[in-house]
Amino acid sequence: MMNFLKKTLARLRKDEDGVTLVEYGIALTLAVAVGTIALGTLGDAVTTQMDDATACLNGGTCD
Repeated sequence: MMNFLKKTLARLRKDEDGVTLVEYGIALTLAVAVGTIALGTLGDAVTTQMDDATACLNGGTCD
């Protein structure tokens, strides 16, 4: 039984088919996380600019 487990583990270490899929999954997750953070930051900046423009058009202070 122990010999079977050793052979199976040795075969799995040499098999690299699943590694590529895992790498793509990690890269996709990282890209989605970075994109979400970037869009959130950009959205906040746009909201601030639009609020400033609205205040200026309504007779408020314009910078």
